[in-house]
Amino acid sequence: MRVPRILQFGAVYLKLLPGALVKPYARYIFEFERKQHVNIGNSILSGYGTTIFEVMSRLAQEHGAINLGQGFPDGNGPDDVVEVGVEYLRSGVNQYPSMLGIPDLRRSIAQHAFRFYGLEIDWQTETMVTSGGTEALGSTLLGLIEPGDEVILIEPLYDSYLPIVQRSGAVAKLVRLNPPYWTLPRIELEAAFSDKTKLVLVNTPMNPCSKVFNLGELEFIANLCKKHDAFAVCDEVYEHLVFDDEPHIPMLTLDGMRERTVRIQSAGKIFSLTGWKIGMVTAAAELLTPIIKAHQYLTFTTPPNLQAAVAYGLRKDDTYFEQLNTDMQARRDHLSEGLRDIGFDVIPCQGTYFMTADFRALGFDGGDIEFCKQLTVEAGVTAVPISAFYTEAVQSHFARFSFCKDEKTIDEAIRRLKVYFG
Repeated sequence: MRVPRILQFGAVYLKLLPGALVKPYARYIFEFERKQHVNIGNSILSGYGTTIFEVMSRLAQEHGAINLGQGFPDGNGPDDVVEVGVEYLRSGVNQYPSMLGIPDLRRSIAQHAFRFYGLEIDWQTETMVTSGGTEALGSTLLGLIEPGDEVILIEPLYDSYLPIVQRSGAVAKLVRLNPPYWTLPRIELEAAFSDKTKLVLVNTPMNPCSKVFNLGELEFIANLCKKHDAFAVCDEVYEHLVFDDEPHIPMLTLDGMRERTVRIQSAGKIFSLTGWKIGMVTAAAELLTPIIKAHQYLTFTTPPNLQAAVAYGLRKDDTYFEQLNTDMQARRDHLSEGLRDIGFDVIPCQGTYFMTADFRALGFDGGDIEFCKQLTVEAGVTAVPISAFYTEAVQSHFARFSFCKDEKTIDEAIRRLKVYFG
C-alpha cells in the first residue's frame, strides 16, 4: 500500500503542520499508525515516530531553509583521507573483509588510544570496527543486555539510545540533566543504580546538549559502576571536539574501569565524513566477545576501502586534530556571536557540533516545537527542539543549532535570522 506522504512522518510531523491542516489529518494519522503498529511492526520500534533529525531536515528541504538542525558538516572531508579510500577501490581487496575490521584499521585504533590517552590496547582482541557509531551502540547494547536488566540513561538523549535499550528487553532508568547548566544530579543518579543495573550509557561530549563530563563527574559514575558491578558504555564520538583547551577523558582511563568500560568512536565525526559510517569499539577482550557476536548478525562487516582510509586518517599528525578542533571552535564562536546579536540567550557550549539557545527574549511565548517550525517555514533557518531529546513531554524554550558548517552558510543563516527578527 502506498502511504500518503503526510503519514510517513507520523505524530512528530503532525506537530509541525500549519494549524489548518491538523484537524482533518489528526484522527486519520493516529488511527493509521495504531493499526500499523498492532498488525505489522514490532510493538516497541513501531511505537516511535520518525526521528526528529529526519523530520526537520525534510521540512528544511521543503522550504529551502538552511539546515542547522542535523549535524552534518559542509565540505567533503580531508582530501588525502578521501583519496586513500578512492585508491583502495582501484587496487585493494573489495571482497568481504574480516568481521572485526581490517587489521590496519584495528592497529590504528589501538595506536590512537595510546597516542592521545596513554591506553595500551591489544588490537587483536580488544578492537572492532562497525558500520557507524549507531551500529556500535546497537551491537554493544544487544550483546550485553539480558531481558529485565536495568540500564541507566542520561537525558537529554541521542535518539537511538532508548529504542535499542527497550528492544533488548531492558528496563530504562532515566536521569535528567536540565538547561541551562546541565548539572549532573548526583543524588538522582545514585538512586537510579541498583543490584539490577547492567550498565550506564555515558555520552561525552554529549549530544545534544554539548556538555563535557569533567573528571569529578566521571569518577562519581565510575564509583557507582564498581559499587554495583555494572558496565559503562561510553559514546565518545565527539572526542576531538572538546573546546576551550579542556580535555576529553575516556572512562576507560579511570581506576578500576579498564575491564568494565566499552568505548565507542566515530570516524564520521573525526574526519567530517558522516556518510561513511565507520564506528569503532574498544573494550577488554572478555567484554568485547558478546558485542562481537551481536555485530556478526547485524551488519557483519563494513566497506574495506572506507576502513583503509580511516586507518590512514587516524595516523595523521597532531596538526590535523588540532586544526579540526580550532576550526570547529571558531565556527561555534561565530554562530554564538550571531545568535546573541539577534537576541538569543546562548548556553555555553563545551563540545560537539551543537549549541543550545533560549529564545524567550525574542518575544516568542510558545514551545520549542512551534518555534523551530516557525523558524524553518518563515525565517528559512532550521533548528531542532530540545524537548525532542526527552522521553516525557517538557515545557521547553530551547532550540539546538548546529555550527559544523562553513562560514558562508553560518553568515547566511545569521542574515536570515536578523531579517526575520528585525
